[in-house]
Amino acid sequence: MAQDATRPARIGILTVSDRASAGVYEDASGPAIRAALDEMLATPFEALARIVPDGVESVRDAIVALVDAEGCDLVLTTGGTGPAPRDLTPEATQSACEKLLPGFGELMRAKSLERVPTAILSRQTAGIRGRALVINLPGKPSSIRTTLLAVMPAVPYCLDLVGAARIETRPEVVDAFRPRPA
Repeated sequence: MAQDATRPARIGILTVSDRASAGVYEDASGPAIRAALDEMLATPFEALARIVPDGVESVRDAIVALVDAEGCDLVLTTGGTGPAPRDLTPEATQSACEKLLPGFGELMRAKSLERVPTAILSRQTAGIRGRALVINLPGKPSSIRTTLLAVMPAVPYCLDLVGAARIETRPEVVDAFRPRPA
């Protein structure tokens, strides 16, 4: 059963950072996601921004809360996808999701490799929790737009398939794919 088509999509923006969550520095990645969404999406949406420290439990619990309690259709995480000991966002995403969609991470890494050889160190993934799509984006603000542009053509149809709110992209920025009705 699809969600209420009259309400705007709810999009969780989850920054994962020990230092940003402690106030050591200002979060730049969450606002970079918001700016990219404002550029790419034609339909209205409600953004719910959160900042949590690194760690499986903190990130998993935030994803679960954004989807189950806040009704998010899409959750975009930023940070915690590298090889450092505290980078555990992919593990938290796997723990929160019923189905994994590794193609998202594969495409984001391939796109990032066009710019920087260290993209192979990223462990981004995506998954489905209930009627929501969760995507791990990189932590570097300059990489967020690049990777989101790469995967966004598939996001609206994925949301349709899981029964989330419908979103439309701006075709001059992102040409989203949806199959033609038979």
